Amino acid sequence: MSLEEYKGVYVFAQQVDNVLNGISFELIGKGKDLAKDLNTEVTAILIGSNIKNLADELGEYGADKVIVVDDPELKEYRTEPYAHALASVIEKYKPEVLLVGATAIGRDLGPRVSARIHTGLTADCTQLEIGDFPINPIPGKETKHNQLLMTRPAFGGNTIATIACPDFRPQMATVRPGVMQKLPKEAGRKAQVEEFNPGFTPNDKYVEILEVVKAVSDTVDIMDAKILVSGGRGVGSPENFKILDELAEAIGGTVSCSRAVVDAGWKPKELQVGQTGKTVRPNVYFAIGISGAIQHLAGMEESDLIIAINKDDTAPIFDVADYGIVGDLNKIVPELTKKLKEELANK
Repeated sequence: MSLEEYKGVYVFAQQVDNVLNGISFELIGKGKDLAKDLNTEVTAILIGSNIKNLADELGEYGADKVIVVDDPELKEYRTEPYAHALASVIEKYKPEVLLVGATAIGRDLGPRVSARIHTGLTADCTQLEIGDFPINPIPGKETKHNQLLMTRPAFGGNTIATIACPDFRPQMATVRPGVMQKLPKEAGRKAQVEEFNPGFTPNDKYVEILEVVKAVSDTVDIMDAKILVSGGRGVGSPENFKILDELAEAIGGTVSCSRAVVDAGWKPKELQVGQTGKTVRPNVYFAIGISGAIQHLAGMEESDLIIAINKDDTAPIFDVADYGIVGDLNKIVPELTKKLKEELANK
């Protein structure tokens, strides 16, 4: 493999039902940072059927180029045709870096493609940067420059590992949704669009979709919330979440929770914040009755303002909180709700 042939930062722009997933824009945003360090451009790979119209939106969010693979075989996501499409793009265009969202689709597609093109894949990354590898020079070992350093939680979130792929290309990573920031939309910005179709011949690896059943949920996506009122085991009971609901209603927020709450069956998985839940970045994050285990912190520590309420003054959550209140949440939260309502009523 001639590493010099591989150029550019590429991102897989995931779409379902001709609607782009937000992770696509987050990857482009991070891709622009990496591309600046590598003195190159960002290319989005758009795969689907009748999806050419989405290329303009990718351009408005920062993509310099969009490669469109459009074919009826790609209407719904299926592992084999999508893996064939993405691997074919890689073999033709030879990207130096390829980023894929760590969504249900990305977690299935990324490993299959990396194995097919014989390169490494670092899964569930929370940080990406360009630098030297090894990070700490080792006597007698060559230091390679301009490597993609991929950081992810390891061993259940108890440590952080930084991984590189210095000998193979592309350097591939799946990235947790909500971790990277998308660029502001620049209306009218255009990307260069190129169509590519490697051809699709269905075989025994092509599954047949008999029916698509879409779940209907009234649950709000906590990743989009500007204010989150998050409760942990310390709230005490599912009934006691009512005081969090009242606080959230008073300030236009959304209720979320920790893993302990989901494991206890008090709240659905869709509301879980943390390493095994969702990564959020709200303007304000209330951590109520949450101790602050490292797995939870991984999902919310990038919030703009963190307010912690806990009766244990040694709880780790206070290490990341901007404001901390030590005391009984059953007394503090209703009083806080009352004061906020009074303040908002007087405005």
